[in-house]
Amino acid sequence: MEQYAIKGGNPLVGEVEIGGAKNAALAIVAAAVMTDETVLIENLPDVSDVNVLLEAMESAGVIINRIDRHTVKINGSQIKNLVVDNDSIKKIRASYYLLGALLGKYKKAEVALPGGCNIGSRAIDQHIKGFKALGAQVRIEHGNVCTEAQHLKGSHIFMDKVSVGATINIILAASLADGQTIIENAAKEPHVVDLANFLNSMGANIKGAGTDVIRIKGVEKLHKTEYAIIPDQIEAGTYMFAAAVTKGDVTVKNVIPKHLESITAKLLEIGCEVEESDDAVRVVASKKLEHTQVKTLPYPGFPTDMQPQITVALALADGTSTVTESIFENRFKYVDELTRMGANIKVESNTAIIEGVGKYTGAGLTAPDLRAGAALVMAGLAAEGFTTIDDIKYIERGYEDFHLKLQSLGAQIERVKSDKELQKFKLKVG
Repeated sequence: MEQYAIKGGNPLVGEVEIGGAKNAALAIVAAAVMTDETVLIENLPDVSDVNVLLEAMESAGVIINRIDRHTVKINGSQIKNLVVDNDSIKKIRASYYLLGALLGKYKKAEVALPGGCNIGSRAIDQHIKGFKALGAQVRIEHGNVCTEAQHLKGSHIFMDKVSVGATINIILAASLADGQTIIENAAKEPHVVDLANFLNSMGANIKGAGTDVIRIKGVEKLHKTEYAIIPDQIEAGTYMFAAAVTKGDVTVKNVIPKHLESITAKLLEIGCEVEESDDAVRVVASKKLEHTQVKTLPYPGFPTDMQPQITVALALADGTSTVTESIFENRFKYVDELTRMGANIKVESNTAIIEGVGKYTGAGLTAPDLRAGAALVMAGLAAEGFTTIDDIKYIERGYEDFHLKLQSLGAQIERVKSDKELQKFKLKVG
């Protein structure tokens, strides 16, 4: 029974170092197998999603050499098995990046259908459409996606909707296809750009990443590289909003402020002070938060992965706020948990209508998914009294040392494994 035990009421104050971006790491780690030479990746986040992907790759014959906690060498020259379906891989949605990587390199791949957080259906129709446009056959058998091609040929692909996963998968496969591929209505997220930069450092020819039209000229083969992953905008945003809900003063370091603009804009709107420098952002929340309206959108809009965190903040703000979720249909499951802490939120279709309350009170909670789990921790830190959070495995999929980093900012939080440890924590913090 691993859970977080929290005593709320302390403002978070200090500096916190942001790790490598989980979503970029998953795409880049998969892409590293596309050469037979050894690739060195730095600033790798030590989170369970990334570790599960590395394990699955190892089971397929990839040589994985962990230099240290945040550095890995990957060599894909010994891949024996183009079927990746070990049990753990089914738990993470990024498993499907191995499809694009292996299809590009070997013209054949089979990967278990993705899992991940239960926040709504994650259709892979755009991935399949992309692979077919490049000349691959795709079928789903026994829970696996199977792709195969005589050879891959560049194509003009118009995405029916903006999909980060499909954009990444098409980039992977098209990098080693014959001729030019153009992806229109492509995702513009920072981790799409990071993957393109990584592949270009391996000899790929990708232009336009970060815009909605990406052009890829296929190359014959890729070579070794050394590459450092960008900082995680969602981890950074989580600590920025944690400062807001606890009336704190937090500087997040090792960030790219440009990636945080939509998050910063909302913090300013609700009454926080934000100071930016080259690679850090400071958030100070000295007065009562104000209400606002939010709609999640693909980058550069407000990220769906920050939706639970801003909801936690707005539920403590003056007045009525609305949060509209336009990416995933099932992303308000945590609202019931917040209600148990005293929040006043009604969900109608894909919109949460939030009447601000004066305070949260501690409660026993369960994390329904990765980002909502982190948001519930934030609520616990702002609440009166004790809060416990179960199912923290979800949170640890995407946050490295979450409770330790929060402790360093003055939070009273511990990871406990038994009732005895929980009682000990309660006695210690009074």
